[in-house]
Order: sequence, then C-alpha cells, then structure tokens
Amino acid sequence: MLKKTLTAVAIATLAFTAQAADVLKVAATAVPHAEILNFVKPQLKAQGIELQVKEFSDYVQPNAAVQDKQLDANFFQHQPYLDSYNKDRKSDLVQVPNGKVHVEPFGAYSSKIKTIAELKDGATVAIPNDPSNGGRALILLAKQGLIALKDPASLTPTPLDIVKNPKKLKFKELEAPLLPRALADVDLALINTNYAIEAKLNPTKDALFIEGADSPYTNIVAARKDRAEGADIAKLMQALRSPEVKQFIQEKYQGAVVPAF
Repeated sequence: MLKKTLTAVAIATLAFTAQAADVLKVAATAVPHAEILNFVKPQLKAQGIELQVKEFSDYVQPNAAVQDKQLDANFFQHQPYLDSYNKDRKSDLVQVPNGKVHVEPFGAYSSKIKTIAELKDGATVAIPNDPSNGGRALILLAKQGLIALKDPASLTPTPLDIVKNPKKLKFKELEAPLLPRALADVDLALINTNYAIEAKLNPTKDALFIEGADSPYTNIVAARKDRAEGADIAKLMQALRSPEVKQFIQEKYQGAVVPAF
C-alpha cells in the first residue's frame, strides 16, 4: 500500500512539475530568427522555460500578436522599424533590456547586372515599402553615390527626400517579403537579409553591395512594457547573447548575419 502511495505521489509531483514550467511564446521570421531561437530551446528548457516559437512571414503580424497579448515577445526587427510601427499603429512595444542580438547587413541584388557600374540610366530599383527599411535602402544607395538625400542623418528618408538622382533611377516600393520575387522585373532590388537567405541568395557572395558592420539596424527582441522585464525574458536574452549563440551565428551564416554582442 505504501509503495502504491509513493508511486502516486511521484506521478503527481512529475505532473505538477510539468505544469509548472513557464511557457514563453515568441514570434519570429523564419530565417535567421526562428533558427536562432530554436537553437536556445534546450538551454531554456533546462531552466524551466518552454520556449514556443511562432513563425511569421511578414513584418506586421509579429508586432500585432505581441501587442494583442497573444504572444509574449518577438524577434525579427530593428529599432527604427519598431519606432515606425509604434508611431503608425499607436502601440507602445519596447526593446527588452539587453535586447540587441545581431545585424543582418542589408544588400542590393540583381539578376540582370553583375556590377553596379552596369546599372543603366533610368533603371528601376525596388525597395521595401515600409518607412524604416525603405529609408535604409535609400541610405545604402546614397553611400554608393547613386543618389543624394536631403538629410543624410535621417534614418527614415523616402524617395521624396532624394535631392540628386544623376542616373534618373525609378523607384518601385514593394512589401519586403516580395522583393526577391521581383528580381526578374527590376534592375536592382534592395532586400532584407532574412528574405534574401530564404530566397537562397548569399549576401556575402550575391549582393552587388552591402552594409558594413557599423549598421545601426541591430535586430532586437521586443515586448510589451508590462512583459519586457520578466524573468523569463531576461533568461531568453542571456541565452541569445551567449558565447554558444555567437559561435552558432558565425558558423551557420558565414557573415550574412553578424553577432551584435
């Protein structure tokens, strides 16, 4: 009888332990964010946190899901994009403490030319249609001397801020996930690295030109203000900024993704 009682207690204890594990739900785009999150799952599980990664293919829903309290945090964006999103959607998501993880150097790609010197006058250039990434594309074009911007210090210029356009480039603004598919229809496309990688483009080999390591567009983990300082999120950041993750990023992405810690 005693043995049966002890067995029942042991089963109940295991069941309670399983139920007591913290569940942390994080939104992410597939590459590299979800891959990095999945890499740290075992480390968090050992600390009593069940990390659930919810993948999204766009840049709007991951923030909306966190704002609406469907998910706890997200990992897919940089601070300029978050600032723009908060302003446009009247939301108040924030970067979590020690929230910087990596930089994805933004690059320019083409299926029609091999060097930027081949870009013809009147060429069509595709850029993201959201303010932060569209601005990022224009800044990169300006650094190449292809255009000049009214305020070189601004992180969110638009095509209306172009003051010099010697090649008379024509700009086509598209949703960021669609840019790789537009390569056949335009002369040049400025593509976020996560979408470039998903499209089997190698940023370090296929980009005609690319941002340097000094890019201000560090990818961050974001959350609502009431969740940003949670103990589980702090443990997530410790895992994401660990030496193991740095090595994982360097070995897996070979310079297409650069650790920011």
